Amino acid sequence: MAAMAPAHPYRILLVEDDPGDAMLVEEALLDGAEDRSLVQVSDGVAALEHLRDTTKPRPDLIVLDLNMPRMNGAEMLKILKEDERLKTIPVVILTTSAASEDVSVAYATHASAYVVKPVNLDDFINAVRNIDAFYRDLAEHPPND
Repeated sequence: MAAMAPAHPYRILLVEDDPGDAMLVEEALLDGAEDRSLVQVSDGVAALEHLRDTTKPRPDLIVLDLNMPRMNGAEMLKILKEDERLKTIPVVILTTSAASEDVSVAYATHASAYVVKPVNLDDFINAVRNIDAFYRDLAEHPPND
């Protein structure tokens, strides 16, 4: 029996304000992956606007920086996880902060993984793939009306 193709490309929302980091992460996530799509926004406000726009497809994974202008990643994660429609989307924190308080707050707010930059790109890809493998089939996909 042949494996079923996914109903849509695996959608990733990258929330990152540093253009260089965003480019590296995008290249790492999309390299050779025809079944993925990625949208990048530069802060938590833009991310929430994107997520709440019902004309845009819901991402299957969010990769989130903590240190950003307008609304930082910790604030955005808290709001996201309080939203009934969005709280099941897995979130991987990718940040320069290794502070134990930031790590604790991220996991207390239901982040799926916490990866510190600068990071070995292979380690980051493996962390995201592990999250993918766990959540891809389990993520709830509400119908797009």
